[in-house]
Order: sequence, then structure tokens, then C-alpha cells
Amino acid sequence: MGDSRKNLYERYEPIRRRVEVGFWIVFMALQAVFNTTVALVDARDRAVPRAAWEIVTWEVSSHLVLLALVPAVVAIQHRLSPLARTHLLRYLGWHLAASVVFSVVHVAAMFALRAMVYAAAGERYDFAGWTGRWGYEYLKDVRAYLSMVFGIWVYGVFMLRLQGEARVLDQPEAAAALAEPAEAHQAAAPPARPERFLVRKLRREFLIAAGDIDWLQAEGNYIGLHVNGHDYLLRATLTDFLAQLDPAHFVRVHRSHAVNLGRIKEIEPLDGGDARLHMHDGSTVPCSRRYRDALRAGAS
Repeated sequence: MGDSRKNLYERYEPIRRRVEVGFWIVFMALQAVFNTTVALVDARDRAVPRAAWEIVTWEVSSHLVLLALVPAVVAIQHRLSPLARTHLLRYLGWHLAASVVFSVVHVAAMFALRAMVYAAAGERYDFAGWTGRWGYEYLKDVRAYLSMVFGIWVYGVFMLRLQGEARVLDQPEAAAALAEPAEAHQAAAPPARPERFLVRKLRREFLIAAGDIDWLQAEGNYIGLHVNGHDYLLRATLTDFLAQLDPAHFVRVHRSHAVNLGRIKEIEPLDGGDARLHMHDGSTVPCSRRYRDALRAGAS
């Protein structure tokens, strides 16, 4: 199936979450330092200068809240990304609505942080007129929101290329040419099940066999194919793709998971009727109570 050594994506995956979290922390910290420095320099030329601790409080509180909102923006972009290709106006409309909520939460939370710092310093933070300034704050926040969404999208595209995208091989043209015209009047045959998939990864192409798939997972508008410890993405829905696979070998075990029955090593019952499937590759797959009967029928 190609080189069995770990590729760049598989070496990166174990530290991926730490790198992502570290990136946002460092990025927001640098932004806070830069903006605070600029604000301190500008404060010298004001008719009524403000204390340095106030300026630091304003900038740090804003960026702390922005950092806390990153997981929410990531979740929103992940949830809305399937709409980008098929319902662009809905995709943009939902992001517009999300940017408004983003701004309201950002302003309210950073004002709360500032009020606590001022109270600790024996001062009172003035909220007067903040509702009238929200339009100004929103113009700044929408730029921050769009920048974060764009950055998350670019990173996702890069990770997709790094991970590798699979596609079903086209049916050979020669096979189609052998069909007799009279067969058009016969009952339509069931769709041919794909036997192989072409995977493109880092400018390399190689084939994987359908029987080598250990399990599948729905990931937005893609399906993650887990094959011999490697992960590939295929643009399809889990329901449509399962219809192309042999039901004697592949069965759905969860709303977002399906497995190759021959790759199950152990079924671990859980409370409430759910189960955990231990696969031969060492991974685990959730099995919900709703699909336990289908699993039993397929395994029998």
C-alpha cells in the first residue's frame, strides 16, 4: 500500500493540538504586546494622558477574551464549512450573525475584566456610553472575526492537502463499451462497488483497497478513511458512501462512524446499552445503542 513509514502528517498529528493551542496563545500575546506599545506611545500626545496600567488593562483584557473565543470560532467554522460549496449565501449569513454574537460577547467580557481590575486598584471603570460605541467596537471585532475565520480556513486547506484526499477510481471505459444496447431494457443493475481508491498526498499518488479500510468517520462534508493506521479524506457523506460498500463487511455503528466487521477485535459493553469497539489497529470506535442490533446481525 505504499511506504509504511510515518509521513509528515502522521508525525505532526500527535502534537497537533499542542501546536494549535500554542500558536493562538503566542499570536494573541504578540498582538497584545504590539497594540499596548502603540497605545502607550499614542497616550503621550493626548491632552489628558491615561495611566500606563489602564492602557495595559484595556489591551490585555481585549486579547484575553479574543483568545478565549478562539475555540468557539473554530467550532463555528467547522460546523458551517459544508455550506460554503452548496449554500454560499447561508454560509455568509450565518457567519454574519455569528460575528455579531462574537462582538457582543467580546465587548461584555472585556468590560467585565476591566471593571474587576479597576475595582482591585480602587478605581471605577466607566461603562457610560458603551452602547453608543458598540458600532465602533463591532467594526473592529468583525475584522478580527473574519481574520480568524480566514486563518482557520487556510489552515484547514493546508491540513487537507497534508493529510491526503482520496477519490473513487472511475470505472474503466472498456467495461462500459462492452455493454450491449439490449441491456438498456433490462432492470438496472445495482451500482458497482468501488474496489480501490486513488489517494493524493504531498504530490504522490497511490492506491488503497476498499477491503483495507478499518473504519470510517464522518467529518463535515468529508469521510475519514482509516486504513492500516493511516487517515485519508474522501468528499462524500457517510450514508451515500456506505451504500457503495459491501454491507456484508461494512456496517454503521454510530451516527458518524462505520466499521469493517473483519477489523473488530473486541466489543466492550458500556452503560446505557452503548459499546466501545476495539479495532485490530489499536484504535477504538464508539457504537451507540441504536446500532447494536445492526452490528450483531452483521457479525452473525
